[in-house]
Amino acid sequence: MNDRSEGDPLQYQAADAVADILPLSVVAGGTASIAVPARRHDVGRRLVHASIFALLVYIGGAGLTSMAQLGIARLVGATSYGIYSYSLAWSTVLASLSMLGFNISLLRFVPAYKAAGRLDLARGVITSALWWSLSAATLAGLTGAALIVFLPSNHLHQELQTTMLLGMAAVPLITAYALGATLVRAFGGVVSALLPERVARDGLLLALLGGAAFSGWWTLDAPLAMMAIVASSAVTVGLVFVTAMKLWPAGLRDTQATYTGRQWWSAVPPTMLVTGLDVFISRTGVVLLGWTGQVREAGIFALGLNVALLVGLSSVAVSTMFSPTAADLHARKDHEALQRLFSRAAVLSSGGALAIAVPLLLVTEPLLRWFGEDFAAGALIARILIMGYVCTALCGPQLNLLTMTGHEWAAATTMVAGAMANIVACAIGMELDGTIGAAAGVVLALVVWNSAMAFYIRKRLNILPGLIFAALAVRSGQVTVRWR
Repeated sequence: MNDRSEGDPLQYQAADAVADILPLSVVAGGTASIAVPARRHDVGRRLVHASIFALLVYIGGAGLTSMAQLGIARLVGATSYGIYSYSLAWSTVLASLSMLGFNISLLRFVPAYKAAGRLDLARGVITSALWWSLSAATLAGLTGAALIVFLPSNHLHQELQTTMLLGMAAVPLITAYALGATLVRAFGGVVSALLPERVARDGLLLALLGGAAFSGWWTLDAPLAMMAIVASSAVTVGLVFVTAMKLWPAGLRDTQATYTGRQWWSAVPPTMLVTGLDVFISRTGVVLLGWTGQVREAGIFALGLNVALLVGLSSVAVSTMFSPTAADLHARKDHEALQRLFSRAAVLSSGGALAIAVPLLLVTEPLLRWFGEDFAAGALIARILIMGYVCTALCGPQLNLLTMTGHEWAAATTMVAGAMANIVACAIGMELDGTIGAAAGVVLALVVWNSAMAFYIRKRLNILPGLIFAALAVRSGQVTVRWR
């Protein structure tokens, strides 16, 4: 992966012979007949290899993330950790919304424009994405800071107010490094995009917190943890954009940008909803508990959530390679290969999730008990949430399939329904059984949301659920199953 100027053909053959670039769902319609069995096999093999490699990087990064989060919880205690988690949840949600969906659009448009030889359009969408997203993130951070400052002082005590203000400062930084990593992926640097965000950021965060604890010069509380987030995020921004410049395609730097805003902005509302709500759904419990003033409970819930999110690593790793490949196959109208790719992705994500979930279920309670009896209560929360993320992994990368095949509004609609169900179920669960009920509500919402996506994909895309297709393939005894 040293030379990305020519790109990976698996990712970039999405728009052969495009005179006036169309949405990715319809470009390259004339190339649909180029469905070569050897190439299909190569697509699947590359997906497996890239997913495993990406998973290893994610596991390394997740190890650092977990160490940092567990270290913060251990150092600051349940209440301060709840304040930190609540503030970070809002920062992450605002940053995700501020991307305006360009973290998805860049993956769709840049490879297609580059394959079609339209570097001017690629330069245009990159410039627009960075300008508008960073402007939106800055505005969101300033607006959030103003609301925090002018809220009645009895609503926010000093530690929470300071932490929230630092969190607002992190919003444009989180947006910047996320978009930069997306740009690196669009240039073909899959692993190069993962290293700064998943390894460098959390490694620096861990080093800063460890240094502060060792020196004894700092008060170990939520504001200190958020200051470390801001500092590590700033360094990550620099690393990501240096990497992007190294992978910048030949000829793109000197190309005059051309803008087709109507096409790009038509994808903004659904992709923005998908991106923002995807983040919000996983943090609904933390946000609701913190919003109702239960910051200690929010900290316990957040620690259990951080443990459970490890199960989702396999799904994220698979989607890293699945998304551009699925867009390519859909653009060439190779339905059979897309079905097999989705099935293979579901098998990979399921296997990885189960391999991570089983040991986690065994070690969660003794691990959390080491942090004290307050956090030991999060063991059952973690186990409940683990089951929810296993169910999500069993369904495969459904959200990625929808967004990469031109069904952004369907993805957004199901996401809105899932978010609403999540809020309602989580709120009811909180009333019935506190944090345990909130976790059960989150899992119920995840099941409903994934079921709705599976129904839509089967009906509109004519694609079977991945594990069902794989089971049919095994039952028939065929290596390749043709399904219509």
